[in-house]
Amino acid sequence: MHILITGAAGDVGTRLRKLLKGVYPHTRLSDIRKPADLSADEEFIAADLADYGQVEKITAGIDGIVHLGGHSVEGPWDTIHKSNIVGCYNLFEAAYRAGVKRVVFASSNHAVGFYQRSQKIGVDVTVRPDSRYGVSKAFGEALGALYADKHGLRVTCIRIGNVNDKPLDKRRLSIWIKPDDLVQLIRIGLEHPDIRFEIFYGVSDNETAWWDNSNTRRFGYRPQGRSEDFRAEAMETQARLGPDLIGDRFQGGPYCSDEYDADRGR
Repeated sequence: MHILITGAAGDVGTRLRKLLKGVYPHTRLSDIRKPADLSADEEFIAADLADYGQVEKITAGIDGIVHLGGHSVEGPWDTIHKSNIVGCYNLFEAAYRAGVKRVVFASSNHAVGFYQRSQKIGVDVTVRPDSRYGVSKAFGEALGALYADKHGLRVTCIRIGNVNDKPLDKRRLSIWIKPDDLVQLIRIGLEHPDIRFEIFYGVSDNETAWWDNSNTRRFGYRPQGRSEDFRAEAMETQARLGPDLIGDRFQGGPYCSDEYDADRGR
């Protein structure tokens, strides 16, 4: 299987490159900038996802794609539109035209960030994005469904929580995912024979998780990380943070309170 990883120079991409090294016989990396730690045995092709011609080049000869590329945080609409809307469309369209078999799309918890923290949700809920960034991830999920249903791409959308070595505060005790667990989910998306179109939550085995992730269990996901192992340290950090009257109510946290209209919001 020949794999393409977009967004390979970012934090998550850098972690995955190390953890996936040697798993697949050929892995191509792409980003708008060359990773600083690129090794001699790694193939890299620079590409701007907003340029369809460049995306055609990086998808040629590829069997499966891990799509991490795009603007990874909230930003102005023009930035989100170019990187995460136009870029995502170009990726799926070029993948379909090139005969790519599978796409694993890095969605985000921010596609459903305006659900209350008191509510546990599954993958069948209506999207409630908390930001322009969240809207772009909901768009990517919808686009993935279209290409799966209409063109036969096998698509897995992972609503990633927070990828790190450990959860850093109270919110991330609920949404943290150990990098090794994310690799598990990605490999399910790239390899499992029963994948057609699926949405997973990218979360470890967290006691206070806000998401019903039973859909992943059907495909053999067995997370190894436990955020409770880091609770004391995370809560020490939380004690130093100021209250967020809006963000503390919703799963998206500060993405919800940013630009929040107190007179008209929920």
